[in-house]
Amino acid sequence: MMHDYDRFAALFTQDGALRIPDGGIALVGREEIRAGIERLQANWNYFVQTAPPGTIRVEGDSAAGRAYIAEFGTLRDGSSHANHAVYHDRYQRTSDGWKFMERVYEVRYVDTTALKGSAPRSAGAPA
Repeated sequence: MMHDYDRFAALFTQDGALRIPDGGIALVGREEIRAGIERLQANWNYFVQTAPPGTIRVEGDSAAGRAYIAEFGTLRDGSSHANHAVYHDRYQRTSDGWKFMERVYEVRYVDTTALKGSAPRSAGAPA
């Protein structure tokens, strides 16, 4: 949502993976993840994603978890999108802290009904 693609990619291990099977997306490695998320975000007018606390199970220097997601927004083609999903995560402890080894995004519900609201624009905000 923040358009900070370098920061997003840095959340993953060097060989980490971001997968969205329903979208046919498999990004592996920080460079591919960075480029891929920038390309995906370019399709949105605005995009909001919320993630209430999920679960994490730690086993030494690795961990597994789930994060539940609700998201909505409008795409540049004028269509709307809202869904509920689950991230299935695997984490690795590194010298830079915990990083994602893999995030798999499983969509559980999709609604493409036109959203009636809009995102307010403030001075200097990215489009």
